[in-house]
Amino acid sequence: MIIRSLETALEAIHDGAVLAVPREQSGVAMAATRALIRRGVGRLHLVALPTSTLQADLLIGAGAVATLETSAVSLGELGPAPSFTAAIKAGTIVMKDATCPAIYAALQAAEKGIPFMPLRGLIGSDLLAHRPEWRVIDNPFGTNDPVVLLPAIKPDVALFHAPMADAQGNVWIGRQRDLSTLAHAAERTIVTVERLHDGNLLDDPVLAAGTLPGFYIEAVALAPRGAWPLPLPDHYPADTAHLAEYAKMAATAAGFDKYLMNHVYEQRAA
Repeated sequence: MIIRSLETALEAIHDGAVLAVPREQSGVAMAATRALIRRGVGRLHLVALPTSTLQADLLIGAGAVATLETSAVSLGELGPAPSFTAAIKAGTIVMKDATCPAIYAALQAAEKGIPFMPLRGLIGSDLLAHRPEWRVIDNPFGTNDPVVLLPAIKPDVALFHAPMADAQGNVWIGRQRDLSTLAHAAERTIVTVERLHDGNLLDDPVLAAGTLPGFYIEAVALAPRGAWPLPLPDHYPADTAHLAEYAKMAATAAGFDKYLMNHVYEQRAA
């Protein structure tokens, strides 16, 4: 059955997995993130499309991430992401720095089932010196026209939160098309949702266009307010007071540990 408990749904995310997650504005599976930390998952290669905030910072601080591939991690107006910043300074994670278009292009290559994607905008960037797997070639259809080839990023698992799903595993993502890119690119996709829809979403003439078909989905878990304290677009805003509390507590190792104890291991409700 595709509808599972949260813990059972997350079993596909094993130690060392390449895990792809979306940006804050698309629907971040924070209830699932806390469950992964409680389980003690480790050595993740985390790919954030194309940026991350609290989710990446929590996973890094909890020791779950070995490699991070993204274009930015920050708490926005609340300042730098403290666990991410500390890990970069200490060299405790491998950072595969990228740009937003590069992350999209590499996942789109996997989405299309091709080994690489060309991208022009990286020419002239010092990122090329730090990403030896990115290759610059001359456009075979032009002259003196260099282009960068980006290897496909094929995640083991994509993980995100969405407003609803049905019993067939169809997931309504609405306007958040980033989520379809993740699901198309990944070997497996796990989704947490606010609620279960009564009926088949693909049969609904209004909802079908914003629905990701169930054959892309490995498992769905019901998790009301599962993006908290981050927002779920068109459903609820970010809990800015809680995020400010996190930024303050996570500024020290002792404060971060206290945050985990209070808000992750004790499973407090939003």
